[in-house]
Amino acid sequence: MSITKYVILCTVVEVGSLTKAATILNLTQSAVSHAILSLEKDCGFPLLIRAKSGIQLTTNGERIYQYMREILKWQEMLQQEIDLLHGIQTGTVRVGTFTSVSSQWLPGVIKSFHQEFPAIQIKLREGDYAEIKNWITSGVVDFGFITLQGQSQLDNIPLKKDRMVCIVSSEHPLAEAPSVSLTALSNEPFIMPKWGGDDEIETMIKEHKTKLNIKYEIAEEQAIIGMVQHGLGISILPEMVLSRLPDTVRVIPIEEEPYRLIGIAAPSLSELSPAASRFLQAIQDWLRLQHLLDDSRS
Repeated sequence: MSITKYVILCTVVEVGSLTKAATILNLTQSAVSHAILSLEKDCGFPLLIRAKSGIQLTTNGERIYQYMREILKWQEMLQQEIDLLHGIQTGTVRVGTFTSVSSQWLPGVIKSFHQEFPAIQIKLREGDYAEIKNWITSGVVDFGFITLQGQSQLDNIPLKKDRMVCIVSSEHPLAEAPSVSLTALSNEPFIMPKWGGDDEIETMIKEHKTKLNIKYEIAEEQAIIGMVQHGLGISILPEMVLSRLPDTVRVIPIEEEPYRLIGIAAPSLSELSPAASRFLQAIQDWLRLQHLLDDSRS
């Protein structure tokens, strides 16, 4: 068996398509198919199920896929250590992220990081909380941004308390209120954000022993804002996603001061590759700088 075959199989599984994997790896589709068949011959059993819905691992494939990902991880770390000993800063860092982090933090971090380490490649994979946790545990990404509410078996570093606020239409009776309690929202038509995995708002209302009058459940934040804008209900969202609100939407602080705790997680932060460790440090340094700048403005 060869490392190249492992790379091809893992890429096919990650993107769910032989054609997409061939494009990413700059190979022909027949070359990808041949590599998979060769790997299946080496193993002595099928690894993939080719269905109309896409590519899936067989039961046996699932068992060995994790070992292949681990081998590729350590092979990447070995090459990075060799480059490091030669004084060369190279490597690839794969990061799981969600929308607000991708738009608010990572452009600034990546720009400054590439100025110092131009040969280190950053690959972002965007999803919801549950998807990111699965990518972390399966080794698809080196580390990921998650919310740290609740228990987790992952190593993690807390980064920011992101305040949760209420949003209403500018024509809503609460539009000019200086603040609002969760109890006061209990009878309002509510648009529930559903991000997958960690249900922060459901946890929040349980902690404060209140209820919400849920009319809609929406995953996409801009769709929630649009529905609020048109008077279809109110909602609660993290401040980080509200940087470009239309004039017809108002933000109201919540008296109970709920928040989501954003952090970085990995199976083992001490075993990150040199490139991933450097990028993690760059994220922390950039956030500290932003905090200092915010303090100086206030």
